[in-house]
Amino acid sequence: MKKWLGGVLMGSFIVILILRYNVMFKNPFSNNTLRQRIFVNTTDPQLKWVQQPTVSPAIQSPEAVNQVVVADELVSGLFLDRNFSSEGQSSLFTWNEMKHMVNYSKGLPNALEAVREARIAWDNLMDIVAKKQQIEVNESSVDHKGKQCPHFLSKMDTKDFGDKGYKLRIPCGLIQGSAITIIGIPNGLSGSFRIDLTGESVPEEPNPPIVLHYNVRLQGDKVTEDPVIVQNTWTAAQDWGEEERCPSRNNKKVDDLKQCSEKVGKGDNRTRSKPYFPFKLGYLSVMTLRVGEEGFHMTVDGKQITSFAYREGLEPWLVNEVRIFGDINLTSVLASGLPTSEDLEHIDDLDALRTVPLPLHRPLDLFIGVFSTANNFKRRMAVRRTWMQYPAVKSGTVAVRFFVGLHKNQIVNEELWSEIKTNGDIQLMPFVDYYGLITWKTIAICIFGTEAVSAKYVMKTDDDAFVRVDEVLGTISKENVKHGLLYGLINYDAQPHRNADSKWYISPEEYPEKTYPPWAHGPGYVVSNDIAKAVYTKHKEGSLRMFKLEDVAMGIWIAEMKKEGFKVYYKDEKRVYNEGCNDGFVVAHYQSPGEMLCLWQKLQAEGVVKCCN
Repeated sequence: MKKWLGGVLMGSFIVILILRYNVMFKNPFSNNTLRQRIFVNTTDPQLKWVQQPTVSPAIQSPEAVNQVVVADELVSGLFLDRNFSSEGQSSLFTWNEMKHMVNYSKGLPNALEAVREARIAWDNLMDIVAKKQQIEVNESSVDHKGKQCPHFLSKMDTKDFGDKGYKLRIPCGLIQGSAITIIGIPNGLSGSFRIDLTGESVPEEPNPPIVLHYNVRLQGDKVTEDPVIVQNTWTAAQDWGEEERCPSRNNKKVDDLKQCSEKVGKGDNRTRSKPYFPFKLGYLSVMTLRVGEEGFHMTVDGKQITSFAYREGLEPWLVNEVRIFGDINLTSVLASGLPTSEDLEHIDDLDALRTVPLPLHRPLDLFIGVFSTANNFKRRMAVRRTWMQYPAVKSGTVAVRFFVGLHKNQIVNEELWSEIKTNGDIQLMPFVDYYGLITWKTIAICIFGTEAVSAKYVMKTDDDAFVRVDEVLGTISKENVKHGLLYGLINYDAQPHRNADSKWYISPEEYPEKTYPPWAHGPGYVVSNDIAKAVYTKHKEGSLRMFKLEDVAMGIWIAEMKKEGFKVYYKDEKRVYNEGCNDGFVVAHYQSPGEMLCLWQKLQAEGVVKCCN
C-alpha cells in the first residue's frame, strides 16, 4: 500500500509528499515502487503542481522546477493516499501517472472544471467507501444497492402532479437509448409549458445547469404570434445559450434527423388548413424525448418533431432530474432505457468474467484500451461477455481495460467502485468524463500499454464497438511492422469542420492548417509500442500538442514524430466500420449490448462474420 512521507523544503513553506507503494499488500503492481511528488506552498491559497524528476530534495536544481500550473486547491485531494484493496489500487495505476495532466490542458474544453468536479466526487465516494469498510455488508444491503440505478421509472398517479409542476429524479443519468415519455394535455389560458432536463448542482452554484430546455409556447412570444417550440441550455457560467426555434428554416441535422421537422408551421393551401403544430390546447399529447448519439430527439404522437445537438459540457449522462412546469395537465411521466448495473447476486458466470490481475511490465502481444463512461454499465458487461472471451484475452496474450472518468452523481460512482472491485478491469480517470477530454484517455491508454504492461501493440476502441481480436492480431502479425505502425481505417485528406454547428467543429485558433495529417478513425486503431511510448514521454515533457478530437490528435502526434525522424507505416484497414456494421468486419461500431451478444453468438455457433441488424 502507498504511504505519504512528508518533509520540509525552503523553510516552512513547502511540503513534500512522496507517494510510494508498499509491497506488504498484494497489489498486482507491487513488483515496482512508484513515486510521485506534489509541492504545496502553504502561504499560497492555490495549489502549484510541479513535475519533478525522482531525486533527493536537497539537490533539486532550479531547472528541474520548470513546469508549474496554478490550479484550485480542490485538485490536490485527488492524489492523496488511500487504504485500498488490490483491485482498488490496480484501478488507479494510470490515475497516479496523470498527476501532471492539468499542466497540459490547453485546447481541451472544461479541463480544469472536470478536475475540480472530480475532486468533489472523489471525496464523496471515499467517504462512502470508508463508511462501508466499517460495516459488514449483508444480503439485504446488497439487494438495496442493486436498485440504486433502476432501468425504468414511472409516475401515473395524478395526485403527484401539482399545479406548481412536477420533478422526476433520474438517479444515474441518461445514456444513448434512454427515453422520457410525458403524456399530458396543454391547458389553462395559454397552454404553454416547459420541460427541463437538469444536471447535478455543485456547492458553488445552487442552480443546476439545464442540459435541455424544451419550451412550448402555444401563444407565441416576442418574436412571433404563432405557436413555437424553443430549445436551449443554461449554465451559471454562461447563462442562456443560443436558442433554437421550430418552425425554422434551419436545415441542420442531428443523427440524420432535422432540427425542426418540415411539417411544423406548414398548412395545406388547397384546403386552407391551419399551419400544423404538434401541440394543441385541450388535446392530449404523447411526447417522447429520446437520447441519441449526437443529441436529443422529440417525437409527439409518433411523429418526429425536433432534434437538439448536445452542447459542450452539457451531455446526457449529466441529467439527474426531469422538471415539467406550466399550463399542462399531466397524466403520466415515464423514464425508460436508463443505465443500470448488474445484480451481482444473479450472475452465474461472474468468475469467468473477472479479469486476472496483471503483474507489472507483463509482456503482451496487444493491449486494448476501451473508452467508456461511468454509467454505461450494460455496455461494459456486453464487452466482457463477448469479445473479451476470445482465447487470446483469456490466456493473457491480450489484455483489455476500460478507461472511465468519474461521474458527478454519487450513486453512479458507488456502482462504478463496486464494479471495479468485482471485475478488476477498469482504469479510473482523475476527472469528470466530459466528451471534450477523451484525448486524456488516449494518453492514459498509452501509459498503461507501455508502463503498466509491456505490449508490442496498443489499441484504442469504444465500449459500443465489437472487436474481432483474433483478426486484429492476425493482420498486424502478417504486416510484421514492429515500429512506427498506425493500423486502422485511415483518413488521408480530412479537413477541419469549420461549421460552428458541427459536433466536430474546430476553430482556426485550435487548428490553423487546412487539412489534417493521416489519422485512423476512433472506433478501433492500433499503434506500435514505440509510438505509444513516445506519446507518454512527450506528455510528461509537456511537448504533446493537446487536441480535443482524440483520433485526429493521434494522427497529429504521429505526423510530428515523423518530422523528428520516426519511420511511420500507415496500414489502412477497410474492415473497420466507424458508422455501424458490415459483414466481414474487423471492428463494428455503434453496436448495442444486444447486438454485441448477437454478433458473438453468430461467431461462436455459426463461425460467420455477419451483422445482426
